[in-house]
Formats: sequence, C-alpha cells, structure tokens
Amino acid sequence: QVQLVESGGGLVQAGGSLRLSCTASGIIFSINTMGWYRQAPGKQRDLVAAIASGGSTNYADSVKGRFTISRDNAKTTVYLQMNSLKPEDTAVYYCKGKIDTRQTMGVMTGDYWGQGTQVTVSS
Repeated sequence: QVQLVESGGGLVQAGGSLRLSCTASGIIFSINTMGWYRQAPGKQRDLVAAIASGGSTNYADSVKGRFTISRDNAKTTVYLQMNSLKPEDTAVYYCKGKIDTRQTMGVMTGDYWGQGTQVTVSS
C-alpha cells in the first residue's frame, strides 16, 4: 500500500506565505511525477504544479512566479512553497503521485492521492 500524507495548510492573510509538504510511504519501487492540485468549493480539481523525477516542473498560469514546487533528494517528499497568496488561492490542496509498486505480476504504475489540506487566504 502507498500513502501520501500532506501537511502545512492553514489560514493566512493575503500576501502571506505557506509551505505544504507531502510525503509518500509504503512499498514503493519508484516515484515518477508528483504534483499538487487544488479544489475550491463548487469547482473542479485543477493542477497547481508538478515535478517530474528528473526535476522538470510545470505550473498553472495563475501561480507562476508565486509558487515553487520542489522535492527532497530521496524524492519521497514534495513541497509547495506558496508566496504572495491571494484570496482566490483558497482551496483544498491535494498531493498526487504517479508511483510504481512491485506487484506479483511485476511493476505496476498507479496514481495515488493524499487526503487534502485546507488553505484559506483572507483578504
């Protein structure tokens, strides 16, 4: 089993900063892309930022220049540094990992999600 556990959400004033963390654990063969998504009430879940195993990153246009995604050397933890936060950044933030696990049939790739962490930005 693979688990993704997020932390770091909370309430912050506009212009402030937060840092989210997400750690993957379990019987993992390798971790490919990890990313952060967010979902505001009544809206769909959208990609915020992603980082590939090689280190390449991509960001939603709405967060470019304000958010930075990174991962640790072991590549099991991904971070999202969020600066210059705006009220429209308010959402539940989810971590997602594309992770390989060793199964009886061989190595299988699956998408795994964290439980989500609330980020609220007050104006």
